[in-house]
Amino acid sequence: MARVMRAVWVVQHRFWSVVTGAEIPLNGRIGGGLLIPHPNGIVIHPDTQVGPNCLIFQQVTLGTREGKGPPVIGAHVDIGAGAKILGDVRIGAHSTIGANAVVISSFPARSKIVGIPARSVERQSDDE
Repeated sequence: MARVMRAVWVVQHRFWSVVTGAEIPLNGRIGGGLLIPHPNGIVIHPDTQVGPNCLIFQQVTLGTREGKGPPVIGAHVDIGAGAKILGDVRIGAHSTIGANAVVISSFPARSKIVGIPARSVERQSDDE
C-alpha cells in the first residue's frame, strides 16, 4: 500500500509541477507550514533548507551560484515575488525579503531585505 501511495504522490507532484512551472523537490528540506499562495515559477534547489512557516510568492528562486552551496532560510521568513536567493547564504528567522531582491550575502534575524544586490533597511515607523 505504501508503494502505491508513494507512486500517487509522485504523479501528483509531477502533474502540479508542470501546471505551475514550479520546481520544488519532493525530498527537499522544507519545514512545515510553508505557504505558497501563487506557486508559478518557483524554483528551489534540492539541498536548500527552508525553515517552518515561511511564505514564498511566485517566481522566487532559491539556488546556488558557481562554487557556492545552497541557501539556508530561517523560520517565518517572507519572500516577495521574483526574489532570488543565491549561493551559500543564511537568512535569519522572521526576516522579510522584498520583491525582486537579489540576495547574495547573509542577513541576521528580523532583517528587512531589499534591492539589487540586496541590503538591509529599517522599516519606518508609522509616526514619521
